[in-house]
Amino acid sequence: MQSTHVIVGAGPVGSSTAAVLATAGHRVRLVTRSGSGPRHDGIELVAADANDADRLTALARGGDALYNCANPPYHRWPQLWPPLAAALLTAAERTGAVLVTMGNLYGYGPVDGPMTEATPLGATSVKGAVRARLWQDALAAHRAGRVRVTEARASDFLGTGGRAAAPAGPGPGFGLLTDMVLARALAGRRVYVPADPDAPHTWTYLPDVARTLAVLGTDPRAWGRPWNVPSPPPVSIREAARQACALIGAPAPRITPVGRPVVRLAGVFSAMLRELPEMSYQFYRRFELDSTAATSTFGLAPTPFHQALAETVDDLCREAGVPAPGTRRSAA
Repeated sequence: MQSTHVIVGAGPVGSSTAAVLATAGHRVRLVTRSGSGPRHDGIELVAADANDADRLTALARGGDALYNCANPPYHRWPQLWPPLAAALLTAAERTGAVLVTMGNLYGYGPVDGPMTEATPLGATSVKGAVRARLWQDALAAHRAGRVRVTEARASDFLGTGGRAAAPAGPGPGFGLLTDMVLARALAGRRVYVPADPDAPHTWTYLPDVARTLAVLGTDPRAWGRPWNVPSPPPVSIREAARQACALIGAPAPRITPVGRPVVRLAGVFSAMLRELPEMSYQFYRRFELDSTAATSTFGLAPTPFHQALAETVDDLCREAGVPAPGTRRSAA
C-alpha cells in the first residue's frame, strides 16, 4: 500500500532510504536546507530548515513516517542536536507520523562484549551523552502516548552511498574504512589510521541501513524501541584493506596506526580531529554489534561482508575512473 514518508537529510543515509522507499512505490518528501537530493519520480525535494517546528509540521502533515537522517557538524553536536531533535519530535507529535531516527552506538559507551539493544546506555563521552538523551526524550514521549518512535543504530559505515549530497552519518567513522582506508589502499598509497588496524570492528553496509530504516517506518512491530541494523561479523581494518586490494590485484596495503597522543596533538589544528579522542575507545579495541533482534523479527539479513566490500570497491574504482573489478573480470 502506498504511503507518504518525509525524510530530513539528504546525505548518503537519507538519500539511500528515500530511494528504497520510492522504488517500493511510496511517496517520499526529502527535506534539506538547499532542496538537494536524488532525482526520482517518487521523490519530492523540498528546501526548508528542519529546526523550524512549524514548517516541519506542515511538511510532515499527512505523512505516515518522519525520518531523522540529519547530522549536524560533528564538533557542534551539543549545541545543534537538541533543538533539531526537538523540532522533529514536535512535528511527529503534531501530525501523528512515526518518528524514525538514524542513531549510532555512541550511547552505549565502552562495553565488553557485543552490543545489543538491551545494553545499558552508559555513555562516557559528550557526544554519546547527547545521543543517549535524544533517544531517552523520544522514548519518554512514546511511553506517554504522545508519539510513536523507533531508532536504528548502526556501526561505522561501509559503502559510498552514491555520494549523494554531503556525507552524513554517525561521525568520523563514516569515512574511516571507505575513504580513509580503502580509497587510499586501492590507489597504492600508505594508509594512516587513528586506530588499531588489527582490532576486530563491526562495519554496517549503507544499503542495509536504508533497508532497515524503510522497514522501521512501515512495520508497527518496530515502534517503541531501538533496533541495531543488521551487520556482518567484525573484520579488522587491515583485513578489510587486504581483501579489497586482492579484489583488484593490488599489492598488500601499507597501514600505519596513529597513536592517541598524535591525534590529540593534531586536534590543535582541526576542529574535527579535536573530537576524536573521546570516541577513540571504539577503534583501539574489539568493537562488535549484535543485530540478531532485527534479523529475527523482520527477516533482515546483513549483506555478507565480502559482497559489501566488493560492491564498495566497484564504486570506488568507478569514482576514480579506473575499471572496476567486475568489469575487468567480464572483459577477461
